Amino acid sequence: MKSYITLARPFTLLPPLFGIISGAICAWGSAHNPDPTRALTTSVILTIVLGSICASFLNAASNSINQICDLEIDRINKPNRPLVTGAISLRKAWIFTWVFYALAIIPTWWVVVYPYTSWSAKFHAPIAAHECFFIYIAGMIFTFVYSAPELGRTKRHPIGANVTIAIPRGCLLKVAGWTMVAHAFAPRTFLASAEPWFIGSVFMFFLLGAASTKDFSDMKGDAEGGCRTLPIVFGVRKAAWMIAPSFVFPWLLLPLGAWLRDPLSPGHHILTGNPAFLTILGIFLALWGVYTVYLIVRNPDELTATENHPSWRHMYLMMMAAQIGFAAAYIV
Repeated sequence: MKSYITLARPFTLLPPLFGIISGAICAWGSAHNPDPTRALTTSVILTIVLGSICASFLNAASNSINQICDLEIDRINKPNRPLVTGAISLRKAWIFTWVFYALAIIPTWWVVVYPYTSWSAKFHAPIAAHECFFIYIAGMIFTFVYSAPELGRTKRHPIGANVTIAIPRGCLLKVAGWTMVAHAFAPRTFLASAEPWFIGSVFMFFLLGAASTKDFSDMKGDAEGGCRTLPIVFGVRKAAWMIAPSFVFPWLLLPLGAWLRDPLSPGHHILTGNPAFLTILGIFLALWGVYTVYLIVRNPDELTATENHPSWRHMYLMMMAAQIGFAAAYIV
């Protein structure tokens, strides 16, 4: 059991868990909540709980397939991982992966928003109402595209790797959380509002650069495995400066979204949470990002010397703080 827990990498399951719950709370407190009473019913709570657990399962499956495809790289970079040590066989790892993909995807068919409140009504809802289900499938496909050689293995490319991390774990994660309470798509305009996609884009732009923080300590194994990551292609110092803007500028979109009008719903701002709270949150996260950038660029070679550089921990903590902050902005 300990080996399977290590395979799932439980610490990395927290951001998707927080992301889904935060996205759902944002939708519940937004101007786009389809329930006019905004009642926090048992149906709503259980739907959010179900979706957030499924997000963690999807991330566990993603971590597993990544380790399966990176086995030879991990022999160099992470020799203590269970597949490398033989604690778990490849066959059992594949079984774990498919079981958790199934646990992550199938239950989301019941994630349908108001007015479908009973489990029977959710199950038989029109196919267009199952927005969350199809977003989770898209997220699963991205995990294969990132890791599997048969589907491109974008991990080998310095830009493609970050894009296929940032879209599902940044943008789609927030939108998936949103679709547990409100609509992200509309029949005629395609998008119901700009709000969930704007929130998702903030996290996507953050991960476009921040996702590379782990690449610095993995350079030796990645080079052996044919993965052309940013620090390998551009060098450690230049790559550090390339990812630096992603720690600061995405958070400055919060004050912008809090005061600009939504082009799809001109009667509202793009972000319909508390504008003052969102402004303060954006400034706070941007300043935190500046400090993290300082840790990165003051001596970029330190990034290659340790697996868990402080900047990597700050990346995860910053992302979770942003998730909590967004949720709070739509409650106060």
